[in-house]
Amino acid sequence: MSQISGARVEPRAPLWVCYCDYDGVVHDDAVYWSPRTGIYMRTQGRTLFEWLPILEELLAPYPNVKIVLSTSWVRARSFAFAKSQLTPALQSRVIGATFHNRETEKFLFDNMSRGSQVWADVQRRNPERWFAIDNDEHGWPDLCRDHLIKTDDRLGLSDPLVQHSIRKLLASF
Repeated sequence: MSQISGARVEPRAPLWVCYCDYDGVVHDDAVYWSPRTGIYMRTQGRTLFEWLPILEELLAPYPNVKIVLSTSWVRARSFAFAKSQLTPALQSRVIGATFHNRETEKFLFDNMSRGSQVWADVQRRNPERWFAIDNDEHGWPDLCRDHLIKTDDRLGLSDPLVQHSIRKLLASF
């Protein structure tokens, strides 16, 4: 604890961030939208957000890990809508999104790779530790590649190898 002008100031917990995509991560990548049916899953037998319990379980031992939404759902719908799709436990970890309509020019953001979007947010937030879970590895800056946990479009977080990679990375925090 430190003192400033006689007031006690509690030290802040370090900022650890998980940048989380949705499609191909927390459910199958085959997600579509139509005016008649809204958002739907095209892959038979798959459901939206079916792997959220896995993400909850992986993050549970690490209460300091916050979530920044790096999904296109924020840009396509809204931050509030995208966040509301998560479980309450995961919602409580969400501190923002890579897209922020007051800080980000839409045209520039839309023409950046996912990796560049994440890297811009890392530079803005300056977390002590961070990683990204995404099925899109195209265009990630070289200095960010070690922070990317790449998922398979059809397996997402259900892949035991991805789960192992996340556990190993979190243990290093």
